[in-house]
Amino acid sequence: MSLRLSTVILPVRRWHEGGKERWQRAEDLGFHTAYTYDHLSWRTFRDGPWFGAVPTLTAAAAATERIRLGTLVTSPNFRHPVTLAKELITLDDVSNGRVTLGIGAGGNGFDAGTLRRAGEEPWTPRERADHFGEFLPLLDRLLTEDSVTYEGERYAAYEARNIPGCVQRPRLPFAVAATGPRGLRLAARHGQAWVTTGDPKISETGTPEQSLEAIRGQIGKLGAACAEIDRDVDELGKILLTGFSPDRPLDSFDAFVDFAGRHAELGIDEIVLHWPLPGTDFAADEKVFERIATEALAQL
Repeated sequence: MSLRLSTVILPVRRWHEGGKERWQRAEDLGFHTAYTYDHLSWRTFRDGPWFGAVPTLTAAAAATERIRLGTLVTSPNFRHPVTLAKELITLDDVSNGRVTLGIGAGGNGFDAGTLRRAGEEPWTPRERADHFGEFLPLLDRLLTEDSVTYEGERYAAYEARNIPGCVQRPRLPFAVAATGPRGLRLAARHGQAWVTTGDPKISETGTPEQSLEAIRGQIGKLGAACAEIDRDVDELGKILLTGFSPDRPLDSFDAFVDFAGRHAELGIDEIVLHWPLPGTDFAADEKVFERIATEALAQL
């Protein structure tokens, strides 16, 4: 599979004050997919504008024609499989089959605590993994079957109807974010793609070489998880969301070409760049960013 280049657009702009134009520009630049985060709020953006992912993607679907759209990533932190499935089927319909669901176990950020019941503590990493392990298979069923009844430890559905189903068959693709053994097994069984941000343990103090080796190891573990169920790991797309490793691929055009080439050799086939946002951790030269979007793949 040839390398693809995508972007992630944080949902921080009002739709009629530059938001719409950003998604249309992503299509004009030729990005494969434009993703957005699916959070209630996120890190340093908590006290500023932040809009919902599914409504934003629905508007983007109506404003574009060709570019794929998706989340990086949705999680069980504030979602339920039944309601999410209905929203995704609608989004897939509005976009005429251009949606990819990036999905993971979630983290311990603001989403983890915002919807807590009285007296309830945020989920531990193990509890998040437990929820995800039940959430993802149920969502898979909800998106592929007309009627689903299910009673689990954490989720339930009674004759949940999802007619007519997705435009994409048998359902829209899942891009599963995972690095641990349980998540990688879910990616192997349910994913059409796998997502990594690298190794968070070395994001600030490690080197680009260490990051590269960490991703190599993750891909090896993904291969082992696929082998357990006799699935060819090459069937899964391998997506790298940049911005969380020691690398600085947006410093220059040449820096990106070098970065992309080294990761493509590992088997990464889709690289996702954050659209530059001045004054944030994702600040970058927008001219360099646009040149990368339009010229970089030809160098590889």
